[in-house]
Amino acid sequence: MTTYESDIKTISSNEEVVFNKLSDLNNLKELQNKSPETDKIKDLFFDADSCSFVVDGIGKIGFRVVEREPFKTIKLNSENAPVQLSVWVQLKKTDENNTAMKLTLKAELPMMIKMMVDKKLKEGINKVADLLAKGLSV
Repeated sequence: MTTYESDIKTISSNEEVVFNKLSDLNNLKELQNKSPETDKIKDLFFDADSCSFVVDGIGKIGFRVVEREPFKTIKLNSENAPVQLSVWVQLKKTDENNTAMKLTLKAELPMMIKMMVDKKLKEGINKVADLLAKGLSV
């Protein structure tokens, strides 16, 4: 299992507000038009507990929330992905109106695939964290 972690991002919002936004995946719809990378992602679908999308060159990938620990952690597992993936969103209150967030991606990657996607996954996890931090800051 290969682990990729984002840098710790600061969100200018209360951890309860951030958790409530992120724990309902429908709220990701608001963020989809804020990223320049959206031209590579198509057929986005969201509901409260899952999301799916098609990535050029990879295919359809979905994620489902498998655990929510209020105001601290949201865990998602992949569905219909070519490899097993899990994502953890970790939140920590830094003061009354700021929340620290870190994303962790764990992937079951065969060595050949890891060599091809390692750099992109390292960059991608930080891009997603940046997008979430900007979109959730008030």
